Amino acid sequence: MQQKKGEQQNYLLRYLSLGPVLLFALLSFTAVLLIVFNYLYPDLLFHPLP
Repeated sequence: MQQKKGEQQNYLLRYLSLGPVLLFALLSFTAVLLIVFNYLYPDLLFHPLP
């Protein structure tokens, strides 16, 4: 089963456009996790200097 060249390019562009979406989702999740952690335990992220 062979695909046309246009269909192959369409699948490649769809695959490549998924990367920035996943990166944005991962960075958003990490930011929310840090914000919630800092809200619940505000003194654990910044240790006092000796």
